[in-house]
Amino acid sequence: NKTTVTEFILLGFGNGPETESLFFLVFLSIYIATITGNTSIIVLTVAHRRLHTPMYFFLGNLACLEICYSSNILPRLLLSYLGGDRSISVRGCITQYYFFGCLAAAECYLLAAMSYDRYLAVCRPLHYPSHMGRKLCLQLAAASWISGFLSNSLLTFLIANLDFCGPNEIEHFFCDSFPMMKLSCSDTRVTGLVTSVVAGVCSLPPFLLTFSSYFCIITTVMRIPSATGRKKTFSTCSSHLVVVILFYWSILVVYVLPHQDTQVSPSKVFSVFYTILTPLVNPLIYSLRNKEVKEALRK
Repeated sequence: NKTTVTEFILLGFGNGPETESLFFLVFLSIYIATITGNTSIIVLTVAHRRLHTPMYFFLGNLACLEICYSSNILPRLLLSYLGGDRSISVRGCITQYYFFGCLAAAECYLLAAMSYDRYLAVCRPLHYPSHMGRKLCLQLAAASWISGFLSNSLLTFLIANLDFCGPNEIEHFFCDSFPMMKLSCSDTRVTGLVTSVVAGVCSLPPFLLTFSSYFCIITTVMRIPSATGRKKTFSTCSSHLVVVILFYWSILVVYVLPHQDTQVSPSKVFSVFYTILTPLVNPLIYSLRNKEVKEALRK
């Protein structure tokens, strides 16, 4: 006889009352700062005419994506620390995973589109205005969002059709594919294979495109004779490079390294980087390292 599990328990980070209060204050501060920072980026890119360029159009899309990303995970985490109820329905857990996977894939594609924009600006400056027009910007942004939401649909469908008979405790702070499959009493080999394929399709091509773009950018920058010229040219894409390194580094640690029971806690810690810290630091990186954004903030 099978007992159907109707809800999961997200164990999160801490179990004691002292740690719960501390984590609640920390994550609440992070969530407020994330929403404020990314909303400010969106307002600046819309209101300031000098920021009506392809680079800031993609940056506004990235800020919008980060708001959705954080709002999918942090409010539920905050409620668990505030009320002490860490349970989440199976349907709610699968829904959270669906949006998490879609937004993560969309961010991969969007970062690749931003790297292509920087490649054209640095390596093909004379053709940049004609190549990167408003129509292409809209197409790249729409393709990033649509591809992200379509890519995770099949995997979510497979996970939704798994049987969960117990136990129901997820060793994580949000609903992810591997922790959920670990609790299933069904055969998860096909689902695991599809997970690897989807993860590869969503991350490898954008990563290769981003890597190729920056290889060409760095090669072009190194050919500039003056040090001042090299610094000025590379400064236009250094902020984006920092964001790309932070995002892909944490993704590779969690999803590419071998999964063993002893690696659950490290994986959970590294998951914080791309689910919580990356949306927080993106506005800081772009505003602190970008003269045009700082000038718009002052105005």
